[in-house]
Amino acid sequence: MTKTNPGSFFEDFNLHQRIDHATPRTVTSGDQALYTALYGSRFAVQSSDFFASSIGYRHAPIDDLLTFHIVFGKTVPDISLNAIANLGYADCQFLGPVYPGDTLMAESQVIGLKENSNGKTGTVYVRTIGINQRDDEVLSYVRWVMVRKRDERAAAPEAFVPQLPKRVEPSALGRDCPVIDPALWDNDWSGSPHRFGDYAAGEKIDHVDGMTVEEAEHQLATRLYQNTAKVHFNQFSEAQGRFGRRLIYGGHVISLARALSFNGLGNAFHIAAINGGRHVAPLFAGGTVFAWSEILESADVPGRSDVGALRILTRATRDLPCPEFPVVDGTPDTPGVILELDYWALMPR
Repeated sequence: MTKTNPGSFFEDFNLHQRIDHATPRTVTSGDQALYTALYGSRFAVQSSDFFASSIGYRHAPIDDLLTFHIVFGKTVPDISLNAIANLGYADCQFLGPVYPGDTLMAESQVIGLKENSNGKTGTVYVRTIGINQRDDEVLSYVRWVMVRKRDERAAAPEAFVPQLPKRVEPSALGRDCPVIDPALWDNDWSGSPHRFGDYAAGEKIDHVDGMTVEEAEHQLATRLYQNTAKVHFNQFSEAQGRFGRRLIYGGHVISLARALSFNGLGNAFHIAAINGGRHVAPLFAGGTVFAWSEILESADVPGRSDVGALRILTRATRDLPCPEFPVVDGTPDTPGVILELDYWALMPR
């Protein structure tokens, strides 16, 4: 019996299987500083204890996506160590703020399985819950991932694809955001004069700036999240794979797009939920990421007069500036859209 973990293959998963993931991770201000160094995020609430506490937070919380990536990273050794690609996300809700000093843990349940037509891989659907040291749920999300089969001749489990909501309802938003004081929100400090009422459905925003990804950066990020997927950091094995090089973690693209969105959405200080997301095409080191966003909806948050919610669809591109607001062109071998992320963000009124 081997003492090492070879990771799970598609035929190892069972519907309704529950998995407790190792290892607990205490999040520190150092993690937040490294996250900022990797992506350059400038949102004031996560950048400044003074700003955050002045509007109603205890102090500056950990960036929402840093919380997501750490919880996600916990799941990789058990779910996606042998993955070919992470395919998408749905019904992601941020349920409680995470502060430096909190410890994050993760548990998952398999909610769907479907073998792919090639018989070599299958898609695994899991719901993951992130909890803190007080057993409070801070994050819940569904993702689906393409996983290799160990034995192509192995019988596939009965197919079951879960029905997932197209969006998180506005009534479920804002549980992890304390009541803030919009009168104390300083637009000069936050970097934007535009608040909730200044945006409308149908509006499109080119975030203008681009950020080139270096090989060392995306590997630092992957290790920061303790994400052990070999496709992201093992060039020895990936040189023999379908791309011939390391694939950048899709969450890295999400964080880059979110950081770039500051230019145009500077007061969208909190991601309350992710309705859905898909990685349209891969990204490799040397590619330059651009982004643009479309406002899909503007919604009241029930019981809240301090903030409103914008439903935003952000698209990230590879080597393609976005003044023309590019969408998926169906040609994966040409520069184009690499990410579509549909999410709710809170903004002061």
